[in-house]
Amino acid sequence: MQDDTLIGAGFSDPVFQSQAAFRALLAALSEPGLVEDVATGFAAPAGLEPATAIALLTLADYETPIWLPADLRAGPAGAWLRFHCGATLVEGPAEAAFAVLDGTSTAPALSAFSPGTDQFPDRSTSVLVQCASLAGGEAVTLTGPGIAGRREIAPKGLRPGFWTEVAANAARYPLGIDLILSHGQAIIGLPRSTQILEAR
Repeated sequence: MQDDTLIGAGFSDPVFQSQAAFRALLAALSEPGLVEDVATGFAAPAGLEPATAIALLTLADYETPIWLPADLRAGPAGAWLRFHCGATLVEGPAEAAFAVLDGTSTAPALSAFSPGTDQFPDRSTSVLVQCASLAGGEAVTLTGPGIAGRREIAPKGLRPGFWTEVAANAARYPLGIDLILSHGQAIIGLPRSTQILEAR
C-alpha cells in the first residue's frame, strides 16, 4: 500500500476544505471571468497548479476518469490523483470526465474532448487549463449568463488560436466542454455558455 507521506498530502481537513473549494468552483462557473481563490497554502504535486489539484481533489473520485498529458500521467501528479481520488487515468481525451491541459501545449485541441450528447450534455469533459498567469496576456471580452454586460479577462500563457477554439466550443451550446483556467491558487471559470465577444 502506498504511503501518502511519499506521494504528498491531500486535504488536511477534508470536509471543510472540500466544501470551501466547491463553493469557489461553483462561484467561478456561475460568474465567468471573475478570479476565485480555491487553494490557500496547498502543496500540489509536481506538474499541477495548486488550484488544479484542489479542483480535482474536490470534484473527482473513482467514477470520474481523468486525462493528463503523458508526462504528468506517468509522474508524481498521476500517482497523487490515483492515491487521493482513486481516479482512473485515461489515455484518450474523449474518455475523460476531467482533463488537465497545459495552456501553451499545441495538443490536444479542445474539440478532442467530449462535448456531451444531445441526451446528456452534462456528460462533457471539464478541462482545467493551466496558465502562466491569470492576467497580463491577450485581452478578450466575455458575455453570456452570469455576466452583467461584458467582462474582460487577459490570462497569459495560452497557445495561439486558443480563443478561436473557445468561441467554436461556445457555438456548440448546449453541447461543449466547460473550462477552468488555473494558476497558483486561483481560477477563472469559462462554462460552455460563455461567448467570446472579441480578442484584441
